[in-house]
Amino acid sequence: MATLRSSSSQSHSSSSPSSGSSPLRRAVGTGPRSMSASSSSSVAVPCDDRDSDQTSEGDSESLSAGEGSDFEDNLRRNVKKRAAKRPLKTSPVAKRPKKGSQMVRAHGQKESEPPASDLFDAVKAAKSDMQSLVDEWLDSYKQDQDAGFLELINFFIRSCGCKGTVTSEMFKKMSNSEIIQHLTEQFNEDSGDYPLIAPGPSWKKFQGSFCEFVRTLVYRCQYSLLYDGFPIDNLISLLTGLSDSQVRAFRHTSTLAAMKLMTSLVRVAFQLSLHKDNNQRQYETERNKGPGQRAPERLESLLEKHKELKEHQEEIEGMMNALFRGVFVHRYRDVLPEIRAICIEEIGSWMQSYSTSFLTDSYLKYIGWTLHDKHRDVRLKCLKALKGLYGNRDWTARLELFTSRFKDRLVSMVMDREYDVAVEAVRLLTLILKNMEGMLTEADCESIYPVVYASNRALASAVGEFLYWKLFCPECETRTVGERERRRSPRSQRTFFHLLLSFFVESELHYHAAYLVDSLWDCAGPQLKDWESLTSLLLEKDQNLGDVQESTLTEILVSSVRQASEGHPPVGRVTGRKGLTPKERKIQADDKVKLTEHLIPLLPQLLAKFSADAEKVAPLLQLLSYFDLNIYCTRRLEKHLELLLQQLQEVVVKHAEPAVLEAGAHALYLLCNPEFTFFSRVDFARSQLVDLLTDRFQQELEELLQSSFLDEDEVYSLAATLKRLSALYNAHDLTRWELYEPCYRLLRKAVDTGEVPHQVILPALTLVYFSILWTLTHVSGSGASQKQLLNLKGRMVAFCELCQNCLSDVDPEIQEQAFVLLSDLLLIFGPQMIVGGREFLRPLVFIPEATLQSELASFLMDHVFIQPGGLGSGHSQEDHLQIEQLHQRRRLLAGFCKLLLYGVLEMDAASDVFKHYNKFYNDYGDIIKETLTRARQIDRSHCSRILLLSLKQLYTELLQEQGPQGLNELPAFIEMRDLARRFALSFGPQQLQNRDLVVMLHKEGIRFSLSELPPAGSSSQPPNLAFLELLSEFSPRLFHQDKQLLLSYLEKCLQRVSQAPGRPWGPVTTYCQSLSPVESTAEANPQGYPRSKKRRIEGPSRRHREDISASQEESLQLNSIPPTPTLTSTAVKSRQPLGGLEEMEEGGGSELAFTQGQPLLGAQRLRSSSPQHFQTPLNSLGPGLGSRLTRLSLMEEDVEELEIQNDSSEEWQGTGKQSSPSEHGLDLLDFTELNTEVSVPKTDWKAG
Repeated sequence: MATLRSSSSQSHSSSSPSSGSSPLRRAVGTGPRSMSASSSSSVAVPCDDRDSDQTSEGDSESLSAGEGSDFEDNLRRNVKKRAAKRPLKTSPVAKRPKKGSQMVRAHGQKESEPPASDLFDAVKAAKSDMQSLVDEWLDSYKQDQDAGFLELINFFIRSCGCKGTVTSEMFKKMSNSEIIQHLTEQFNEDSGDYPLIAPGPSWKKFQGSFCEFVRTLVYRCQYSLLYDGFPIDNLISLLTGLSDSQVRAFRHTSTLAAMKLMTSLVRVAFQLSLHKDNNQRQYETERNKGPGQRAPERLESLLEKHKELKEHQEEIEGMMNALFRGVFVHRYRDVLPEIRAICIEEIGSWMQSYSTSFLTDSYLKYIGWTLHDKHRDVRLKCLKALKGLYGNRDWTARLELFTSRFKDRLVSMVMDREYDVAVEAVRLLTLILKNMEGMLTEADCESIYPVVYASNRALASAVGEFLYWKLFCPECETRTVGERERRRSPRSQRTFFHLLLSFFVESELHYHAAYLVDSLWDCAGPQLKDWESLTSLLLEKDQNLGDVQESTLTEILVSSVRQASEGHPPVGRVTGRKGLTPKERKIQADDKVKLTEHLIPLLPQLLAKFSADAEKVAPLLQLLSYFDLNIYCTRRLEKHLELLLQQLQEVVVKHAEPAVLEAGAHALYLLCNPEFTFFSRVDFARSQLVDLLTDRFQQELEELLQSSFLDEDEVYSLAATLKRLSALYNAHDLTRWELYEPCYRLLRKAVDTGEVPHQVILPALTLVYFSILWTLTHVSGSGASQKQLLNLKGRMVAFCELCQNCLSDVDPEIQEQAFVLLSDLLLIFGPQMIVGGREFLRPLVFIPEATLQSELASFLMDHVFIQPGGLGSGHSQEDHLQIEQLHQRRRLLAGFCKLLLYGVLEMDAASDVFKHYNKFYNDYGDIIKETLTRARQIDRSHCSRILLLSLKQLYTELLQEQGPQGLNELPAFIEMRDLARRFALSFGPQQLQNRDLVVMLHKEGIRFSLSELPPAGSSSQPPNLAFLELLSEFSPRLFHQDKQLLLSYLEKCLQRVSQAPGRPWGPVTTYCQSLSPVESTAEANPQGYPRSKKRRIEGPSRRHREDISASQEESLQLNSIPPTPTLTSTAVKSRQPLGGLEEMEEGGGSELAFTQGQPLLGAQRLRSSSPQHFQTPLNSLGPGLGSRLTRLSLMEEDVEELEIQNDSSEEWQGTGKQSSPSEHGLDLLDFTELNTEVSVPKTDWKAG
């Protein structure tokens, strides 16, 4: 490495001991620069003429063939030496020795400090012009070169965050390696922050200012000091040495500076090449002139200029080669991802700035290898660098070999786990598709097409653009009219929609065209908003579209209208945007007016053509939701409104499908706005429709009530009429038609005789339900009379009795419908009805009787908690049916849980839900978990008793089925233990807050286990004794003091059992082991080493651990140890002993007890390496706490036990305040090269 020397020491360099002892001093090559590619990154910088005859024995051999530079041929040429260079001694850069946590402060002698430098403060402030700042430094450097260069060096040292400085004495007497070693020892390691990554507003712009300073420095020196040899060469030498340091701040900052310096030098080299080419052309032109016109003086000056430019170019190439070989080659695979990202970003910049020299396979291979990097930022930089290259069609010929080698990797990155990386990969492939025809095969493209339906909108839009350029754009001719507007011919538009239909239908990748429309919206928005072409295709008589194509085209029309009107993606597609810009809102408003004006006259025609097809009519009726309905009035389009109302009435009367009826009722609701001037016209049409349906219903109902038999047509007609009325009743108030009485009579006959078909019962139930709700809206005003309230209450109670009877119906559809309506009505008319100042509604409050509550719970057991079946891939019809059935069961369970939480049903009934928590966790885990959380918020004590009740019920059921012998070995009992463990986890890490609840749960569980005694004279254990094993799962939630109390309580209870044998029963032993104190580490392991072989990891503080929510800890794996966190470094240097993580099995291996390597004030606490793992504090009998416990008298009376619990709770609080883990400084030292980052073999695949 080059040595920093002052001008005053030049005359003593030959006799200096350090000069003579430098091993590389005698091995400096004759070329301008020789670089070693070894890991030490030593650089031999140019020497002056007296060293030019010395040769290097081995530097040329150390150059790797795979890392060769394009400048090697130039370096071997004999060039004219510069007299301005200074003799520089070289010494290899010493690696920093490994140390402990304390920094060694060497060099105790006093050193003269350099002049105060304000370069760092000026760059940090970023207030002054960078060019003027560099000019000021240049002026100071010209006045005093040593002081100026020292100021520049210390600027870079301070930019690394190092408090040390390079003094003039160090500059004179010490080599680079010694200087870096001295600065390393003075580096402050107490904090992991340094200027490039430091938080705060003052450091926010530092990196930009730092890079701008380096760029400006090269720019201002490109005609003077750049070729002087001393400042730039020594700066390169310093940065190369710092970039090989194990101190992260040194390595990161120096690599950034070196790469930015290289980028500026590349731009200078490119300008020199342009000047050289221009000079060559001028010289050739002058030389080709005739003898009389040729100017010898000009030829001579051009030739001298050419030699000067050539020499300058070789000097710049030498500097670039030194930086590339000394910094980039080692740092592009650094362990720190930020450093790797800097290297890849800059090499991409070099290729774009100076493509002649850098856009070659020998440089492209570094980007290709780094495509496999495990860090997202590095992969992202690789893709962005390649985008700049593939975007230029003139460069694609040089990229053919690279593309063929790494194409498979680029295609696979479309499925990258990071969405932003996947988006850049798709955009890069789009550029390859545009500029390199035939490079992407059909198999490559087919692997990209499915991503067009991705949930992330940015990724889906990128693939939509790829799809557009691959399939649609080449086939659709484009005409440009003017410069702003692009119009397409009707023929090309038809071609576009035909291709879109073919892709959607033939690919069979998705069932909803709305997501395809949204993906293509950004690139093909004008084509998709061509509603004229869409409607003309749909309305054509001689079209060659099949039924599937027509349905798809209808869905595309509705999706494009919705996208233009609402401006947001469909449901389920994630977008990071919060809202629309003012320009986008204006475009949205204009599009809404345009689509409304175009579709208002055509919508009746479309409905008339497809009125018999329910699959097409339902989406067409949704178009009204996206219209600006005021245009019916402002543009005087009432005649089209009349046609629409006629078609709407015809559709409702003709169809009985729920989707069509719901869309028709909603369309009619949109038009029935009293604010519209045409409201009276629409209201009259609605009344006509309801009158027609009501008259038909009355006639068909009388036939049903009078006749004992109805044929299928009559049943279908009555059911269809009821469905239509039910759909209209859902959106419109039909109270004045008085549909409650006839529907109630129909349901009463169905319950009494069972002669009414189930097709009729289902819509009749819904009609009565809506009738009660609309009546409730009328009486909710404060002016309702007592008679009206009682009349409504009577109707509601009568309907609840009907639904209760329907719960025992033979048809499961009727049962589920009755349960849903009943749960909704009970919730609406529950105790919360009077909340919010509605006390006058108290007569309407209805509390179900015990028989009804029991029937609801029984229905839940029979229809919801049935044997879970695994779902398939989701593609077959059977899988879709199973998914629909699962959704229906989840709906039923959610309705029952709401009744529990709102106080309609007794909370004890929740045990029927909680006891299935573990068995049905995959299907209903989220619902039961939320119910459990809300129940605990309502009453913590009652909720704990319900959990215990659930375990009791399960245990009793198993006991009745299997008997007491061998109960704890059955699979069902093991499932109960898992359920108990999950219940224990639900208490969360707030151990002190749940103390009384857990103790109460244990006591009641002990009483239950000994509640039944074996027969007299029998030596068998009590039948419920195995329940103690379930209780042992809650033991980790106890404090040590409470464990002692419970052991005493258990002993007292066992004394009452006269049949107790000489040795304890197995469940009692297991339970006592779970309550026994945890042995200390020294007792368990005499050697004093932790038994766990896992890495000892310091966890977060106690407050952070206690803040972890119960929902987080319930998501843990119940039977596994928290995993070791993933490390991003190739080595971890542990500077201080950290807390260990250990798993202990108690009670036959059923309980996890986490202990630490050494007790903290007598309390052993879990410390985990990652905040997503919860921690359970466990107290052991340490010296301090144990001595306190010996003074506590354990009383048998409950009152005295509670007092002892309160005292021990205070003791635990006092001890816990002193046991927070100490903070340790971050380790800045790590290995500088990560050899495992790249999974592709680094073989030289350069062409030729």
